[in-house]
Amino acid sequence: QVQLVESGGGLVQPGGSLRLSCAASTDVFRLLTMGWYRQAPGNQRELVASLTPASITHYADSVEGRFTISRDNAKNMVYLQMTSLKPEDTAVYYCNARSPVLAQDRWGQGTQVTVSS
Repeated sequence: QVQLVESGGGLVQPGGSLRLSCAASTDVFRLLTMGWYRQAPGNQRELVASLTPASITHYADSVEGRFTISRDNAKNMVYLQMTSLKPEDTAVYYCNARSPVLAQDRWGQGTQVTVSS
């Protein structure tokens, strides 16, 4: 069973930065593809960034060059560094884990990010 707990959300002004963290309780963290998704009111949940066990990254076009996903396998942590934040980045951000070793994707409870002046 993989449990994911996000932290680091909050209110930030446009142009500001935030770092989200996701702690994973599992013995197979190094085998997991970790991702960050977000969902704004009225919108579908969308992939923001992902990072495979082989350190291959993928970013949504809307965040490319502004967000950086990283992981620390020794600490079972994944991070999302967000810079140059825009109001349209406002959403609940969810941590996700997926792998052939998991029966199904795992999700955290979400953390709210609000970008507003």
